[in-house]
Amino acid sequence: MRVVVIGAGVVGSAVAAGLTRRGAQVTVLEARTPGAGTTSTSVAWINANNKTPKEYFDLNHAAVWAHHQLPGDWFFPTGNLECAVTDEHKQLLETRVGRLLDMGYPVERVSARRALALEPDLVPPPPGTEYVFFPGEAYVQPLRLLGRLLGEARDGGATLECGAEVTAIETSSSGVKVTLADGRTFAGDVVVTCTGRWTQQVAALAGATVPMLDPAVSGTVTNGFLVTTTPVPARLSRVLTTAALNLRPDGGGRMLLQSLPLDGLADPATPVPAEVLTEILTLLPGVLHGTEGASVERAVVGQRAMPGDGLTVAGFADAERRVYTVATHSGVTLAPLLMSEVAAEVFGTESELLSPFRPARFTDGTAGPAPTPARRPGQQ
Repeated sequence: MRVVVIGAGVVGSAVAAGLTRRGAQVTVLEARTPGAGTTSTSVAWINANNKTPKEYFDLNHAAVWAHHQLPGDWFFPTGNLECAVTDEHKQLLETRVGRLLDMGYPVERVSARRALALEPDLVPPPPGTEYVFFPGEAYVQPLRLLGRLLGEARDGGATLECGAEVTAIETSSSGVKVTLADGRTFAGDVVVTCTGRWTQQVAALAGATVPMLDPAVSGTVTNGFLVTTTPVPARLSRVLTTAALNLRPDGGGRMLLQSLPLDGLADPATPVPAEVLTEILTLLPGVLHGTEGASVERAVVGQRAMPGDGLTVAGFADAERRVYTVATHSGVTLAPLLMSEVAAEVFGTESELLSPFRPARFTDGTAGPAPTPARRPGQQ
């Protein structure tokens, strides 16, 4: 089987690797460079922590364990420690913990002593703070994961074309033809689009309807600040989530910071405001000892790939089964699972996990409304 994969982010690379495992002849077309889209601006927190509805939770839960089956030096299975100080946060956390326990998700309520044993440099919050540890969760270095997946695809015979902007997708009973801006064409039996926040435009080239939220107008649903610090002499081993600040290690003593309450100020068309950087850096020493004097090494507005109803899209978008589309907010979490599940579907075996997420829901009237901005601590 000849398959053209459009997009060389973490999802497209995973799908390409999965297809080569099954013997497909794969060509990957990337408009810019691998990982230049959402992959390079992701918190890369591997979790199913607050994913709803149940079908979306099940998909992400399976993906968490798929990461554990694909270990490597990009993968840090050290869990997530969440601290709740306010009554509102405690109530939301308690409700979430109860729901997750009912669904068999690993969750541990821990004492302040246990929390400090997990993270010795944690600044002790006020008495009465509640702590929950999610031991199965992890984080990854997303570009290293991308390299692992794309490397496997290349080792399996896939070819990669960069600077390959797709301008047309034509289907017929005999296959599919993809045309680039420079006039080159690529033929295949199936095309798989894995183009993140550009999915709506790319799918439309094949006559498919896959609405995506526009980062330019959707505010905190799709946009968020990500700040990488300079190296600091602080001990941090895992994802740490609080009401004001989320953080994780980012290699070489650096930390990746996210403050959801500030995301309402994020504008993908402008640089991160100086006052936002000051506020985030001011929050850090209140959470973790040893971070005084940290400065900013990198600051970006991350733009999330968000389908119109907030849920993953995966499936054939045409009756002839020539155009398969994947789009998801949870790309880094889902990638190792999509590697096997999407490849199986392209080869004709339907995935029970993916069956609730077909693109047809946007044309048959079953798609729900767009999500409202997240209000809880922590988000991929």
